[in-house]
Amino acid sequence: MAQQSNILKYKHLGIYTQNENVVYMHEDCHVCVSEGFEALTRIRVSNLNISIVASLNVINSDMLLPDEIGLSDSAAEKLNVSPNETLYVSHLEPIESLSHVRAKIYNQKLDYNAYKEIITDIVQGDYSNIHLSAFITACAGGRMDINEISDLTKAMIASGKQLNWNKEIVVDKHCIGGLPGNRTTPLIVAIVAAYGLTMPKTSSRAITSPAGTADTMEVLTNVTLSSEEIKNVVENEGGCIVWGGTAQLSPADDVLIKIEKALDIDSEGQLIASVLSKKAAAGSTHVIIDIPVGETAKVRSTEMAQQLKEHLETVGKAVGLKVKVVITDGTQPVGRGIGPTLEAIDILKVLKNEADAPKDLLERALFLAGELLELSGKVEKGKGYKTAQKVLQSGKAYKKFIAICKAQGRFSKPVLAPYKIEIRAENSGILERIDNRKIAKLAKLSGAPQSKSAGISLNVHLNDKIEKNQLLYTLYAESIGELNYAMDYKNNHNDIITII
Repeated sequence: MAQQSNILKYKHLGIYTQNENVVYMHEDCHVCVSEGFEALTRIRVSNLNISIVASLNVINSDMLLPDEIGLSDSAAEKLNVSPNETLYVSHLEPIESLSHVRAKIYNQKLDYNAYKEIITDIVQGDYSNIHLSAFITACAGGRMDINEISDLTKAMIASGKQLNWNKEIVVDKHCIGGLPGNRTTPLIVAIVAAYGLTMPKTSSRAITSPAGTADTMEVLTNVTLSSEEIKNVVENEGGCIVWGGTAQLSPADDVLIKIEKALDIDSEGQLIASVLSKKAAAGSTHVIIDIPVGETAKVRSTEMAQQLKEHLETVGKAVGLKVKVVITDGTQPVGRGIGPTLEAIDILKVLKNEADAPKDLLERALFLAGELLELSGKVEKGKGYKTAQKVLQSGKAYKKFIAICKAQGRFSKPVLAPYKIEIRAENSGILERIDNRKIAKLAKLSGAPQSKSAGISLNVHLNDKIEKNQLLYTLYAESIGELNYAMDYKNNHNDIITII
């Protein structure tokens, strides 16, 4: 497989680099010297069974001996390597698909085969973060036409596992995001599954927000399930609400999203491909997509939302999905809770039909569930909302939700964080504005989503008449240090909530 001179002994270093494959070698390593490897060179690392591509970091301390080699955690996992195992290193052969990336940089149109080659190499880990950044940037700024977006979506679907439920209708829902607390998904799954439809929901964890659906659901049940476990839950209960990361559905998407967030780039083409590839790979046939619009939401204008709606529905049709996009109000957070545990509390209040359940979360969930029921063709047009409301009020949705949680491994009641501070109004007036991004950041600084019970419980809404000293929100944290850290941000930003 390799020359004897290219053999090194593996040493575990315990270095986490997210998705990036990194290899570590001593500067006096005979392989480094003889092969002329320099820091950040892309090289191939192999054992007897598997090979990966990794970026080289050169060590000049005694962390490694000259005849040893270290790997980042993700690289070691991919190679399934054990301490002291023999590894082989070699120069990397040219990555052919990078020629397509270079073509895209110069604004050339790519076809399905080109996108398929790029996505295949991304999934195999052959692209460094620099290569990924180049690809994402080359596709941003409206540089992909509708045919390219369709081809990229198809390539991303083909790159991973595809679930098949052997059913004519499999429903799903996605929200473009940007609204703190907008945790309608678990409610919609419970309602439509209780009605009798199939809804295998794979959700994301938070990347830049205080909670993703998977983070919130993890408070209540297990969300890290294999494809086989997901199938069992759905076959038994008609629905699931799990983390999509272990299901290997459109795996290139998970890699690209991390780089997009680091670059703070939201490419419309890749956003569409990301959403629809996941839905198609999960075996969905009918999908409702919610686009909240507001000045501090992800989509800021109705014109932008309208264009996104048209593209989503067109590409959906091209990949065999029946997609309906709804444009909703994105001017303020939804519900009271912002953070996994606080959002879980809201979900249970709505499902239990409690008198103090947040009405905006209830109404939004019923509207979207109704739209999904109508889109499926199983409920007459115009009767979706009332049908969803009836299922919820009967207690069937709550019963179904608990059954799904138990099928996923457990049902646990949410517990609030031990430390809190109440934030009160400094003056009276009308609540004119809530900055979605800043209130989300405040919840994150309190520890969410890593600290599951940290976050914000919001007591007010836009246009409320506010009295001086009225409770606006309560900030929760799992330690005094995190609470103080969040308060420093709050004290330096007087425009999180604006009262005029």
